[in-house]
Amino acid sequence: MKVGIDMGIASSGAASGGSALLDLEELLATRLLVQGNSGSGKSHLLRRLLEQSAPLVQQAVIDPEGDFVTLADKFGHVVVDAARSEGDLQRIAARVRQHRVSVVLSLEGLDTEAQMRCAAAFLGGLFDAERDLWYPMLVVVDEAQLFAPAAAGEVSDEARKVSLGAMTNLMCRGRKRGLAGIIATQRLAKLAKNVAAEASNFLMGRTFLDIDMARAADLLGMERRQAEMFRDLERGHFVALGPALSRRPVPIRIGAVETSARSGSFKLLPLPDQPTEDARDLIFKAGEAEIASRPVIQRRAPPPPPPATNDLLAQLARTRPAAAPEAPPEVTEESKAERAAALDAILREILEDPEAAFRTVAVLYQDFLVRCRIRRVGGEPLNLPAFRRRLAVARAGVDTATAEGSEWDRAVAFAADLEEDIQGVYLLFARAAMESAPCPPDGEIARACGSRSPGRARRLVAYMETRNIVVTRNDPRGLRIIALPDLGWETGPGDPNAFEEPLPAASQDLFALGSDA
Repeated sequence: MKVGIDMGIASSGAASGGSALLDLEELLATRLLVQGNSGSGKSHLLRRLLEQSAPLVQQAVIDPEGDFVTLADKFGHVVVDAARSEGDLQRIAARVRQHRVSVVLSLEGLDTEAQMRCAAAFLGGLFDAERDLWYPMLVVVDEAQLFAPAAAGEVSDEARKVSLGAMTNLMCRGRKRGLAGIIATQRLAKLAKNVAAEASNFLMGRTFLDIDMARAADLLGMERRQAEMFRDLERGHFVALGPALSRRPVPIRIGAVETSARSGSFKLLPLPDQPTEDARDLIFKAGEAEIASRPVIQRRAPPPPPPATNDLLAQLARTRPAAAPEAPPEVTEESKAERAAALDAILREILEDPEAAFRTVAVLYQDFLVRCRIRRVGGEPLNLPAFRRRLAVARAGVDTATAEGSEWDRAVAFAADLEEDIQGVYLLFARAAMESAPCPPDGEIARACGSRSPGRARRLVAYMETRNIVVTRNDPRGLRIIALPDLGWETGPGDPNAFEEPLPAASQDLFALGSDA
């Protein structure tokens, strides 16, 4: 059954002089966009729509200025003060859908960012209601450009994203949840396009900027030369188009309303007649009520006079000299060796964790510093570049005897000039070449560069070969050999696919228990 809402009088067309009806059921499925400059009658239009449909459908009004709270006296809307936490607003919105109560969310008194967060929380509560509570509801958002701005403003990016996401959900996905978005804006250029584009019904009021007139004409399917008519529209006159209004653009005049906004229209009033001296007293002298409400300020006692200069000098002369700082412990070759051994032990502990190969250098560095403080390792802590070099050596798996040789120092010196991403891989090849060990498989190379992907290892080896850092070849069995031309070394033959991922300690213990059982 078609339910028509009387919005006013049609000014032209077949229904000229008759009632301009808005199909409520069609509106629930197709949504509505209202545009008009300040003073064009947008709020009056929304009030007419709300009053006419109040007995027929549940309503929720997002009211940034507190103009629609007067609906509560006539139509029983519950006014929700937005000065609450976001969690409270979400729970209130859920109960609104559960009990089918019409409400006005008053955002008056909040700054713009707080209004955006509160509106987003409330709309999120309506949107996230359980499926059994998806009853039809008109959701009216006045000054929608505040909650779905087309560009970033003075508010934080987080508040803008949250608010814009809630408005997008309302207009794009709200229909399946019974939510019919009705948004009003002063300028289409200020409103996010993905929000405005979801409306199928339009009521365009007076506007003056060329870009806004052109966009309004495009939305209504009018020619550009007809866009000038929007500049001449009177207050309360709109051009309507949409499946719930008219299949062709039709001018309508919005009818009267039963309630009024608290702000109302301002009228000229004569200034009070009073002498100039009386006016000065009213401004510069506090009234009795102001004096009574003014808090009593406790006066502090005046500070004592500052001491004389001679007294200060005498006091400084009597002050005992500070104790000399303790001399730092003498650094000997033995202490250096102990410190280096302690640092190597800590690095080995860190790398014993199978997941350490896949953590970033920054995370490992923080873990390293903490362990150094726990072990009370003396001396200046390693900086990040020095830690990277030690980590690359430790990941290469070089034993102490090899690390102390001059040949290994050559490899470390050459690796220091390479990019950080390939230093550890180069030292891994150098260690295998020094020990005449097989060429490391792709899985081991991937772990050395912090990855689980053998494909990345192959790409890294290919990149090093293009830079003439390494040379790869295969023996008659198809096993890979990697040569290091700058050092004159090469690894033994090795299978690139022979690597097996080490199991974490927990998994090893689990299998051990299973075998015992």
